[in-house]
Amino acid sequence: MKPQEVLKLVKADEVKFIDFKFMDFPGTQQHFTVPATEFGEDVFTDGLGFDGSSIRGWSEIDQSDMLVMPDPATAMIDPFCEHKTLTMVCNIVDPITREKYSRDPRNTAIKAEAYLHSTGIGDTVFCGPELEFFLFNEFRVNYTANSSMHLVDSIEAVWNSAADERDDYGRPNLGAKIPFKGGYFPNPPTDALQDVRSEIVSVMQSAGMTIEAHHHEVATAGQCEIDMKFDTLLKMGDMCALYKYIVKNVARQHGLMACFMPKPLFADNGSGMHTHMSIWKGGKNLFAGNGYAGLSDMALHFIGGVLKHAPAIIAFCNPTTNSYKRLVPGYEAPVNLAYSARNRSAAIRIPMMSNSEKAKRVEFRCPDSSSNPYYAFSALLMAGLDGIQNRIHPGDPLDKNIYDLPPDVAKAVPKTPGSLEEALRALEEDHEFLLKGDVFTEDVIETWIAYKIRNEVDAIRLRPHPYEFVLYGDI
Repeated sequence: MKPQEVLKLVKADEVKFIDFKFMDFPGTQQHFTVPATEFGEDVFTDGLGFDGSSIRGWSEIDQSDMLVMPDPATAMIDPFCEHKTLTMVCNIVDPITREKYSRDPRNTAIKAEAYLHSTGIGDTVFCGPELEFFLFNEFRVNYTANSSMHLVDSIEAVWNSAADERDDYGRPNLGAKIPFKGGYFPNPPTDALQDVRSEIVSVMQSAGMTIEAHHHEVATAGQCEIDMKFDTLLKMGDMCALYKYIVKNVARQHGLMACFMPKPLFADNGSGMHTHMSIWKGGKNLFAGNGYAGLSDMALHFIGGVLKHAPAIIAFCNPTTNSYKRLVPGYEAPVNLAYSARNRSAAIRIPMMSNSEKAKRVEFRCPDSSSNPYYAFSALLMAGLDGIQNRIHPGDPLDKNIYDLPPDVAKAVPKTPGSLEEALRALEEDHEFLLKGDVFTEDVIETWIAYKIRNEVDAIRLRPHPYEFVLYGDI
């Protein structure tokens, strides 16, 4: 839509409120709302003011005035508001210089797409993230000076096999529990969330999202996946935020809690965000070729750049201390920085489910949904572009189950960072590739590292380990 079309929609649909959404620095979407009577075309040019110092990781109090500038192309009717509300995603602008704010994650994604175009390498980058999540029936935490506890629960969970569920859920225990690692593709009634996921998909479709499939995931206790069709980097960043918003709100309507925390359960699979990417030019997929697994030299060099810079970009793709409870061998969260066709034990997999040139792409399997999608996708693109520009070859593929390699052989395979602190050190030492085209800035890199150390690494050091559940209550 254009501004005039948004105004027409507001009038035609008798919209009562206008909602303005934007992404904070760590990756949680924020919003505020104004009555439709106070909304006019001037908002698209003049913006609306707010206190930027109250947003995590943003300006200091002496520079707190900021403007939101709504993007009319993102306008939609909110599917959950009782009073008809139109919502738009916004960019953040400095009210003095009128320049886009450097710490606005959406601005970084805009600059990443512009940089790709400026290089002449391609004109479009497509992203296809796969977000996994849990739907819990109960989620409780309490950490005090003298005690700590957290509890998540699900009627599907294997630990409820002998529970008297009449007290908790108003019905007897009917069995059909999912064992650890036994949740991939079971039929109902074992899959107790079929109708909930279908309702989520219906709402997503009504909001303009294209959904390819939904299913139960590997873990017990309500792990799910809903697959979006790929789109451009910026649009997919917007869609990831909308995806979480819809999942959380439909879940709440069903008395469920949606959790995108990477590793909420011990001894079972965590939730990832495997991210597929390809570069196109003039409507042609530049990753298709005659090389290994049907890839072009450009695609292989892209892989080379990602493998080289993986420890640094993982600071954005896996940005929480809890992320490194998921990045352990054997849980479909590869820690081995290698590439391979079909192979889910490698950090980079080349999908082989189609021979079509349009389907050729690279899948980076490390990211999780605690990431800020604008930063994660932009960092992944910049690492791949550096590989293309410098013709970094990834070496030979590792077409074996890397988890079953002899210890001396497996030891030689480079590994992902073992902690957030280690990933942040890697980012501090290796980020020149992110600064090209002013996509990321020194200020963004420095602030990201300082924010994460102050608010997560140090917090975990100083408090009981389960404090993670409090830190990630918004995930």
